[in-house]
Amino acid sequence: MFEMLTELIAGLGLFLFGMKFMGESLQKAAGDKMRDLLAKVTSNRFTGVLFGALFTAIIQSSGACTVMEVNLVNAGLMTLEQSVGITFGASIGTTITSQLVSLKLTAVAPFIVFLGAVLIMFGKKPLLRKIAEIIFGFGALFLGISSMSAALSAIPEHPVIMQYFSILSNPVIALIVGLIFTLITQSSSVTVSVLVLLAGSGLVPLLSCCFYILGANVGACTPTLMAGMGASKDAKRTALIFLLLELFGMIIISVLLIFFHGPIISAISSIDGADNYNRFVANANTVFKVFQTVIFLPFVDQFVAITKKVYPDGPEVADQIMEEKFLYITSDSAKFAPSTAVIQVVQEIGRMANLVDDNLEDAMSTLFSFSQEKIEQVAAREKVIDWLSSAITKYLVDINRYELPLADSNRIGSLFHVVIDLERIGDHAVNFTEDAQKKKDLGEEFTERGKEELQAMYDNVHELYEKSMYSFICYDKSDIQEIITLENQVDDMETTLKDHQVQSLSKGTTSVAIGLIFTDTVIALERIGDHSTNIAYSLFRDDPEEKGIEAVS
Repeated sequence: MFEMLTELIAGLGLFLFGMKFMGESLQKAAGDKMRDLLAKVTSNRFTGVLFGALFTAIIQSSGACTVMEVNLVNAGLMTLEQSVGITFGASIGTTITSQLVSLKLTAVAPFIVFLGAVLIMFGKKPLLRKIAEIIFGFGALFLGISSMSAALSAIPEHPVIMQYFSILSNPVIALIVGLIFTLITQSSSVTVSVLVLLAGSGLVPLLSCCFYILGANVGACTPTLMAGMGASKDAKRTALIFLLLELFGMIIISVLLIFFHGPIISAISSIDGADNYNRFVANANTVFKVFQTVIFLPFVDQFVAITKKVYPDGPEVADQIMEEKFLYITSDSAKFAPSTAVIQVVQEIGRMANLVDDNLEDAMSTLFSFSQEKIEQVAAREKVIDWLSSAITKYLVDINRYELPLADSNRIGSLFHVVIDLERIGDHAVNFTEDAQKKKDLGEEFTERGKEELQAMYDNVHELYEKSMYSFICYDKSDIQEIITLENQVDDMETTLKDHQVQSLSKGTTSVAIGLIFTDTVIALERIGDHSTNIAYSLFRDDPEEKGIEAVS
């Protein structure tokens, strides 16, 4: 018995490792591209269902898909209504694992592991190594299945163990066991895959298998609900929709099984033969998921309405923008999702950029027309900007220790520089308010010509800043030529305005003190333009100025 239990535990460990290793490697290799598609292919609920199913089938985890989905909603990249189709599709896509487990692939598993190991050892390119890890994890998964199958086939020889399995003949207990097991493993794919092997060994009756599956489906909602905790209202609602789908599905299918279990079991068994219990479990899981999606998809609006009653509208993100806390980043390590970490950072940097933009507007305004109220507002925002600069930088250091999707890992370094550039632009805005105070104390004003020149230069700088931030947030490189042109115009304006100021000082039409403030402002605006251009250049690995415009066109 000890040998059998050892083989079972070892097989389960290898199976869990293979599942996790393969899923994580898939996300590292293509997580950024799949994530971008996930955010875009949601124009209607039917497209969302199809893509949600495909996405989950690829990464082999509805939890990973819905956690990513919750984070995208929290970051404002997907609406609650758009997310529902993805949620429904993810519920179907997760059944692919049990379908694979039910197939007889154990004979080729050692060769798959060998191929993956060779590619890992000798592969040079990062993408090739990630693909090799996917292959290795896939093979390890089936090696684990082979080991567990061999151990489970010996259980009927041990009456003591058979007594424990006999309790699963009670459908209610089977449902509870499925729920608890999934709460522990955080994956219905694992739970149902184990059930495939148990059923194949004749240890669990078919009716109990059905209820076990329903319990596992509800338990699979745990990672998604955890991801929604502490997130925005819509993110919480997205997580709740997943729970409601599985909960209502469990209730309706349970009722149908109680009254019509004979015809239902016969119908599912007929798909692959009455004696093929492995395939019965895999097919039952898929049939239940498709059934609940079909009957609930027309009631998406009602699902959304229920979640809005549970989580009524409260303060919007815009109302919390001045709070020293993350609004988009999920800082709780238990809810951390590598596939959306960089997206959350970009959204938080966007919030920081909006605060910097407001400060520039108010600072320039009070430089022309003094306002103590605006100076105080700039100081308040600067406090939040400084906090965000420090907190985002620390968070980037923390997530850099994780294995992120390849494209996201390559972007981490540039994000550090963007945060620094924004913080320095914010400092220039504060300097403008200090110059405004100096100008008020002097009791002097810029000449009308000076005001017009500064305003014209600021308009160019502000346009450059806005285009650079748009390019950065949207990862859109199409405006780089225009950004470079604007930067050159700003550089030319700096030289021209400085020359004009020297002429004004020579003619005595302006005082030295006000002239110094004017010159400092011109220099600061040119530096803001440089920082803005740096932000746009962060989209490229090479500085386009080093290789010419063609390098970034």
